Amino acid sequence: MISNKQLHDRRLEATPRGIGVMANFFIARAFNSEVWDVEGRRYIDFAGGIAVLNTGHRHPKVVAAIEAQLQHFTHTCYQVLPYENYVTLAERINKLTPGNYAKKTCFFSSGAEAVENAIKIARASTGRPGIIAFSGAFHGRTIMGCALTGKVAPYKIGFGPFPAEIYHAPFPVDLHGVSVEDSIKAIHTLFKSDIDPKRVAAIILEPVQGEGGFYVTPLALMRELRTLCDEHGILLIFDEIQTGFGRTGKLFAAEHYDVLPDIITMAKSMAGGTTLSAVSGKAEVMDGPAPGGLGGTYAGNPLAIAAAHAVIDIMEEEKLVARANVLGEKLTKRLKVAQTKTPSLKEVRGLGSMIAAEFFDPVTNEPSMEITKRVQQAALAEGLILLTCGVYTNALRFLYPLTIQDAVFDEALDILDRALAKATI
Repeated sequence: MISNKQLHDRRLEATPRGIGVMANFFIARAFNSEVWDVEGRRYIDFAGGIAVLNTGHRHPKVVAAIEAQLQHFTHTCYQVLPYENYVTLAERINKLTPGNYAKKTCFFSSGAEAVENAIKIARASTGRPGIIAFSGAFHGRTIMGCALTGKVAPYKIGFGPFPAEIYHAPFPVDLHGVSVEDSIKAIHTLFKSDIDPKRVAAIILEPVQGEGGFYVTPLALMRELRTLCDEHGILLIFDEIQTGFGRTGKLFAAEHYDVLPDIITMAKSMAGGTTLSAVSGKAEVMDGPAPGGLGGTYAGNPLAIAAAHAVIDIMEEEKLVARANVLGEKLTKRLKVAQTKTPSLKEVRGLGSMIAAEFFDPVTNEPSMEITKRVQQAALAEGLILLTCGVYTNALRFLYPLTIQDAVFDEALDILDRALAKATI
């Protein structure tokens, strides 16, 4: 039997250091919320492939949908030989996304690719170059994605120069002393000092910041941005790549607001672990690019399209949006109890099952990556896989499958309790 150590050594020899890997063990098999490594050790997966597995590992209906598509064809390139399930999925997404206006949807392969194409669509539709994003944002690892991302390390180090006409405003986080008023004031300052608002194509943001720390966008900011966009003819883009498909207790996080976007990007959990992303938006906006301006060889792969149909069916049949709220409430309650005994656990926050726990050093009252890492490692030692996030890398995020078994979820929360008690002050 091959060992984790052998594979780890081979990885270091064969792959570049730029691909950071959290775990020192290698996965052999997985089902629903549980994974087993090559040495047979079991883990509970609260990472979900970074929010990709809301329907769990190898959901039987996702597997069956992929197997059925395999019997017909695996690839033709939609732009060369189109297929019906692509069109049918676009029709379903158009109905499921918020807003009662005419919409159109196109498919790609990754979240970063969806963001890139959303920017292309916004620029083509408006005839303008400028894009405004926010500090703490994460929009991908391509050059445009890095430019939009509001976190330097590790995403931007050594990769510049970045595309021009990208601007950032501070994202409002009360815990870190930034208000909605600060954010709006900064945008107005951009309009005075850096770019005429009539040259801005779009403002892009995550309804809940993902990599940035699971900070929920305040309703007041959303409303201000919508007003600002309408005043100046700017498009509003919601990046729902991590928030979409039930994670926040709504199918899309946009449903938590009385503000509608012009464009939505989505990926991650929309296709059960296969590579699929989408851009959806107002029909007249989506028709901005000329024929041939959008697409990609693998964009809208038929196997991934079939998986996405199954995911939507599962979300509806198993009522996973509602379950996201039930699980999130249970987790939040446990964390709040732990907070009363853990001075370093500064804040527990989130929507639905998009929950974060943020740690500060109780002596210095500064964000503590060290404490966060200790909790993560203590949980991993007992078989619970957690991810960190945040500009200061001082928050734990919880991305369990929404299909997780109740007994396994309770087991994981017990491990989390012990990890917090062992690793914090």
